[in-house]
Amino acid sequence: MNTVGALSGRGIGKWYRATEPVLKGVDIEIRPGHITALIGPSGAGKTTLIRALSFLDPPNEGEILLDGIAHNFPHASHDRFAPWPSLTVVFQQLFLWPHLSLLQNITLPLINKHDGKRNGEMLAELIDQFEMQEFIHRYPNQVSLGQRQRAALARALVLEPRYILFDEITSALDVEQVASLLGYLEILRERNIGVLLVTHLLNFARRAADHIVFLDNGRTIESGSPTILDNPVSERLKKFLSAVQAAT
Repeated sequence: MNTVGALSGRGIGKWYRATEPVLKGVDIEIRPGHITALIGPSGAGKTTLIRALSFLDPPNEGEILLDGIAHNFPHASHDRFAPWPSLTVVFQQLFLWPHLSLLQNITLPLINKHDGKRNGEMLAELIDQFEMQEFIHRYPNQVSLGQRQRAALARALVLEPRYILFDEITSALDVEQVASLLGYLEILRERNIGVLLVTHLLNFARRAADHIVFLDNGRTIESGSPTILDNPVSERLKKFLSAVQAAT
């Protein structure tokens, strides 16, 4: 595992009080300019892993390496590390402020970033790339889900992160919106941003990802190129793919 110039998790464990661990020694790596798709059944621990890797809900044990700098767990609360804006998360709910326009939502994170010229250039570039000119001044409840999603992506990108983690942002999208999202992910790849993408859409994962990780019951069962979806090795992944195929 190449930990320099990557976001990596080693032996990530997470549990809540007396419950069974949600994550059990997970290893994962997200490299700049590459897209990693995280798949698995409901309850596998995918969202928990996203929250652990982003330091929003740090793991109970293990190590997270961000561009070669190690953060070991458990550690004292006063040592809590905030990786933002180098690392950011886009959740399924998008979490746009309803009383702010899309433009205001996008620019809100820039309040403490004082390079006005660079901020303006980046903002103009994102509005152009995501084709938001016609609706940028509207409020979230005045635009479609796909348009809100573009605003959430732009808000994440305006701070020029090195890594973006997506938690099931395809779940409420129609076929055309999913196709558009593929194009936006290619923009991230071209920007040399490392992406971790949690999705239940296997064809989307196959088309979008450079690397796929199958998580089940808090453990990494199988990982590799998208070809593992066509030629799985583990019996558990074979069973999961068969169940998905039967349900579609």
